[in-house]
Parts: sequence; C-alpha cells; structure tokens
Amino acid sequence: MTPLTRLLLISTSTVYGTGYLDHAEQEIRNTMGAARRVIFIPYALADHAAYASKAVSRFENMGFECRSIDQYPDGVRALDETDAVFVGGGNTFRLLKALHGLGLVEAIRRRVGQGMIYMGASAGSNVACPTIRTTNDMPIVEPPTLGALHLFPYQINPHYVDPDPDSRHMGETREERLLQYLEENETPVIGLREGAILCVSDGRIQLRGMSGARVFRRGNAPQELAPPAELML
Repeated sequence: MTPLTRLLLISTSTVYGTGYLDHAEQEIRNTMGAARRVIFIPYALADHAAYASKAVSRFENMGFECRSIDQYPDGVRALDETDAVFVGGGNTFRLLKALHGLGLVEAIRRRVGQGMIYMGASAGSNVACPTIRTTNDMPIVEPPTLGALHLFPYQINPHYVDPDPDSRHMGETREERLLQYLEENETPVIGLREGAILCVSDGRIQLRGMSGARVFRRGNAPQELAPPAELML
C-alpha cells in the first residue's frame, strides 16, 4: 500500500431497507472527488450483462461516467484510461478466477499503484486483500491461487455477524471460523458488519459507514471498532 493507494472497501452493496449502494453513496462521492470515469467489473455473478446494467445505472445516477469492462475490446487497456474501478460482489472464487484468467490482477495492481481508485463491495472487497481465505463464499470454481490483489494489508470478512447467544445452531460462529484462520495465518482480519466501509487514502485506513467492525489479530482478543475510527498499519 503506497501513499497513492486510494481504496473504498464496502462490506455489502445493499443494506436492509435501502437501495443498491445507497448507504455508500456519500463515501463513493468523497472517494471519487473530481474523478468522473468508472469501470465496473461484473465477474462475481454469472449474468454479467444484467449485473452491469444495474451498477452502470446506479453510478450514472450519481453523475459518473460508467461502463462495464466487458464493453471494451481490451480490458487491460481500458484500465489505463479510467479514473476508477468498481468491483461488484457475488462469489469471490468465481471473481478471482476471472481476474486471473483475463490478466486483470497485475493490471489492477499496476494502475492502483499509479493512483487509480479501487472500489469494491463484498467479494470486490475480499479480492483487494492479500488472499481470499477469509471470504464467506463456497468455492464453486477453482482459481489458480487464493492469492488476490494485495492492495490492502489486512484480510477482510464482509457481512460479519456477531455470535447469537440465543441461537441453537451448533456449528461454528463467524468468530470461531476467523480464530481458526488465525491458528494457521498471521495476517489480521477485519470483520466488517453490514454497512461498514473502509476508506484508504494518504496512507491512512479509516473505518466509516453506519456500523462497526471487529479486528482479529493472532494471540489477541478481538478489538471492537465503531466509526469513525482509524486503523494502524
């Protein structure tokens, strides 16, 4: 993560009772600033055209120029001509496999290093991390590696749900699964509740949005954060 890195990592694209990206609109506007051009990456869902239509319409309603990467004959070259990219949610394994297969992993890393804005929701936030090992998704396809874009120094667990003390479900809670991850891995994990947003700029990581997060570090009790808050690198 360099001083040029600008990221907006959203736990979910839709919060209950609101429309698509409504809860994140102001943070999107703040992150974009004077930038106008956005490329949407729809590969986390099977129906690229329908997904792109939804996202493009939403960004255009916010006053931005937006096109799906599928509309360009050369996606890698298209990234050189945009101000920002937005990667939609869905299945993280399918998304990462597509990014690798289309040669977009290195292209996105390079452009973010040059100052292109990266925005993602759910799976789009997962792939910004070092790996996708903390996704909630089922591995419906097999990417060549679990290594992801590594734009962000932490792992993210989107849609984080706190343990329900009244639940009769006997399977692992989300907290237990993340603690199991840390038994095998060193990289800390940020559990983003619905409505939580991470904003990265000028070398700083800020928790924003309408709900909080839990930070899991190996050998430490989980740390509770409420927005606005700053995370230390």
